[in-house]
Amino acid sequence: MAAIGLTLATAACGSSDTDDAGQQPAPIKRAPTPANEFTPADLEKTVDNLVAEINKGSIEPMHMSILLKQVTGFWAPIATAAHRAMGELAVEGNVLGCVVASGDIAESEALQTRQIEQAITDGVEGIGIAPSGDTQVAPLEEAIANGANVVTLDTDVAGSKRSIYVGTLNRAAGATAGETLLKLLPDPPGTVMIHGNLEEGWVDGLERTQGAQKVFEDAGYEVVVRNANWEPDGEAVDVEWMTAELEAADPPVVGMIGLFNTSYRCAMAAEAAGMNIPIVAFDFDPKTVEYMRSGLIDATHTQRQYYEGYLVPYILYGIRAIGLDATKAILAPQMNDDYRLNTGLDVVASDKIDAYYQFLSSIGAN
Repeated sequence: MAAIGLTLATAACGSSDTDDAGQQPAPIKRAPTPANEFTPADLEKTVDNLVAEINKGSIEPMHMSILLKQVTGFWAPIATAAHRAMGELAVEGNVLGCVVASGDIAESEALQTRQIEQAITDGVEGIGIAPSGDTQVAPLEEAIANGANVVTLDTDVAGSKRSIYVGTLNRAAGATAGETLLKLLPDPPGTVMIHGNLEEGWVDGLERTQGAQKVFEDAGYEVVVRNANWEPDGEAVDVEWMTAELEAADPPVVGMIGLFNTSYRCAMAAEAAGMNIPIVAFDFDPKTVEYMRSGLIDATHTQRQYYEGYLVPYILYGIRAIGLDATKAILAPQMNDDYRLNTGLDVVASDKIDAYYQFLSSIGAN
């Protein structure tokens, strides 16, 4: 049954390999990144500095696995970038993730556990993983005990002994989005409406919302938060609630901010209420882009998935080649603390949509 389960998992999931076994790797040389107004110069410089330090020593073969929740949609740029970095490093390994999500959390966690176990059997020296849940702590601890370094991305398992987390830091992301809207608001008094999350069960959503909320409260605005509704009828319920609040708020709502990929619901509510107020969004959902083009959303904030996927193989290789402490010292400008690297956000104004699409295309992340 174990063999059948693994075969089914392979059939359901995508895999891409780079195998240079038997060849002595040459000094690492990165492929040039196209220059663009959206290119994160700080992250690019950090990778260059890491490569330069690694190249001072002996370049050795390495075997790693990058385990993602999926390899399509949001995850496609991560998979593309991880594979590109592994090719530049000339390491042996694979990028694994489901082509279509099962929708069953327990099933996804069980599949990822089998992938970790297979990586241990294969003797990998590094695992980059976007954990499906907290149940991944035990198998990751086993991998670490067997000599593998572990770096998490996009989603963290802080209770594990992973070396570094790479991705968006949600409290900082909420604050960044809040600062974008703050620049567009009239002076207080006024109310700012947040389409976010204050439920403690979803920590990432809570921290992102609190980051934005603090920006507005510190600036003297009243804040009202609508918890995003993820049910099948959630869009209609959210829009109806926000429309009613827009019409009744005292002091009046002077701006709106959405913090998830359903940010466009803010524009739908403002349109229904007949109000023309500043609105900023999060993520790059097609509906959000549509409202940006129509002028109802002023800007959006996108996560740098590509750089999450690109950084992780380099960090894993760096830990093995020059050690964890030396690697962290080079990553320090982007480290929020001893364990978390913040990849930051791209702030995309409504008049920069096409330029941003061009940037994404230039790095293979569209």
